[in-house]
Amino acid sequence: MKQVMHKAILAAVLATGIASCSQNAITGRNQLTLYNEADIQSMAAQQYQQFLTENKVVSTSGSKDAEMVRRVGQRLVNAINSYYSSQGKTAELEGYKWEYNLVNSQEVNAWCMPGGKIVVYTGLLPITQNEAALAVVMGHEIAHALAKHGNERMSQSAIQQMGQQALSVAIANKSAAAQNILLSAYGIGSNVGAMLPFSRKQELEADQFGLIFSSMAGYNPQEAIALWERMKAASGGSKPPEILSTHPAEDTRIQKLRDFMPEAMKYYKPVGK
Repeated sequence: MKQVMHKAILAAVLATGIASCSQNAITGRNQLTLYNEADIQSMAAQQYQQFLTENKVVSTSGSKDAEMVRRVGQRLVNAINSYYSSQGKTAELEGYKWEYNLVNSQEVNAWCMPGGKIVVYTGLLPITQNEAALAVVMGHEIAHALAKHGNERMSQSAIQQMGQQALSVAIANKSAAAQNILLSAYGIGSNVGAMLPFSRKQELEADQFGLIFSSMAGYNPQEAIALWERMKAASGGSKPPEILSTHPAEDTRIQKLRDFMPEAMKYYKPVGK
């Protein structure tokens, strides 16, 4: 399987004339990125605006929950801007135009598209229960964007689903096909052996750096453990086996969060102290 994937990647790169791998500034990991990040951010912004017009956005005027989402988002972004500046990596945030919106939906979910377009669903708030837990979730989603997991999954999906010729067309023309790949990059992969384990790796990366970002913003990262205990209880044991899931099983995730916690706590300084 790996040999086939490598051949497919090489063929696609030769056909499109673009670089196949880059080192991520946050994770330090080499990743497959066949798409131009600016193009992805442009597509994401279009899809985000379309999503907002088709769903009920909760106004910050008169809504404590919507104001909380905005406040948490801004604190996270301020911390991230400071961190990137201290590392001399502000160029990595070029093109980011952060937005934070609470959407009225019973779905227990949140996401951040490339370029910093964030949505939190109202159905998530009974699970998070407090601002620090919400920060953990939003930090996790922001980490996906900063780690360029969208680009990585789009590239993997393009190689797997579209083939060499279609990939070349999608990238060259920025067609509807490319937009569909962008959206599917946030969904379920189609190949257990190749796509799904990789997605679980991305999830754990987002967990690790999401904890760090929430800590930098002055939120106690230890809230993540109680949060995922509540997530586990809410799932009622209805989740598929881990091998068939894009997300780590709750017990696996909780243990990994415990492993990540000492590093995250190094960055934690409560606001006002």
